[in-house]
Amino acid sequence: MESPFKPELLKGKVALITGGGSGIGLEISTQFGRHGAAVAIMGRRRHILDAAVAALQSEGIQVDPFTQILSRIRVNGIHPIRGRLVWGDLPKIKDDVDEGDKIITFSCTIVILCDNDFKSSPNPMIGYPSLKSGIQDHPQMAIGLEGDVRKREDSTRVIETTIRHFGKLDILVNGAAGNFLASPEDLSPNGFRTVLDIDSVGTYTMCHEALKYLKKGGPGKGPSTGGLILNISATLHYTASWYQIHLCAAKAAVDSITRSLALEWGTDYNIRVNGIAPGAIEGTPGLRKLYPEEMTSKTQEYMPLFKFGEKWDIAMAALYLASDAGKCVNGTTMVVDGGLWLSRPRHISKEEVKELSRVIEKKSRASRVGVPTSKL
Repeated sequence: MESPFKPELLKGKVALITGGGSGIGLEISTQFGRHGAAVAIMGRRRHILDAAVAALQSEGIQVDPFTQILSRIRVNGIHPIRGRLVWGDLPKIKDDVDEGDKIITFSCTIVILCDNDFKSSPNPMIGYPSLKSGIQDHPQMAIGLEGDVRKREDSTRVIETTIRHFGKLDILVNGAAGNFLASPEDLSPNGFRTVLDIDSVGTYTMCHEALKYLKKGGPGKGPSTGGLILNISATLHYTASWYQIHLCAAKAAVDSITRSLALEWGTDYNIRVNGIAPGAIEGTPGLRKLYPEEMTSKTQEYMPLFKFGEKWDIAMAALYLASDAGKCVNGTTMVVDGGLWLSRPRHISKEEVKELSRVIEKKSRASRVGVPTSKL
């Protein structure tokens, strides 16, 4: 579906999306890239990230060749690589590094082991214009960065890598989440804690580590210009949901984080903090897990719009909140679910209600009970 927004809506912006490699997160990443933003995607699985970056590239969103190599970083040791690596321009580096090669980075120094020879570049950012000029020369660029939001060191590393690559951070989207169906008596405390660690603690950790880059006066920011945090929530905790005690607790915490940071960081640092609460969204792992096929048609029967939402709907809400159109929106979680959370199955048909009303009215008029009369 075509976007109602102009292609340059987010031109010059840099966005980091956790959980951006699949589902709703990937659609947000794609739409941000289509609308001019540079996009960094964070996820735990390398193959998912690679597929996501390839998908973005197919959309015409440029992928930086140097970062394709850096994305293979492993920080727990030095891995030997075959062949020769010549320090030079980006195309030459890309050509000289074979599939499966590993590069280790410590801060801004790349250390490599070529055969038995040890070589290092004092600072790769000096020699590579794309890293120095960053987003200004490459308004549409995508990178995939491996990391787990449950680990503070991963969160810090991914954010700092984004800053080193693009020079700034304007938008943080916290989309990493975990969910499954489980009754409370069958859900272990560890299972409960895992979902909170990803959704709630992970969201706060990313916000905390990104603060110095998002606040007014930070890299690429003016003295009164801050960034945006967008937290992906849900609606299941608005009332209560069967087999979702873990998710309900986690997303209730996320909503509280959104409001609290909107108050405090909006006041102190000019950072807007908002949320989006998707309902049942077609084509997502969440829908497949939570709504078995036989339940789907029954659920749609009593939805106000008689259909599930699409990933596109969530991405459009994200674009609005990330753009100047939403500059006065702060501390709000936008529900995008077609009214599903308000829905209840009809316990009586509309025709029966009309017939019952006629019968009651007829009886009331006959007994003159409850029928208005004039005193004139």
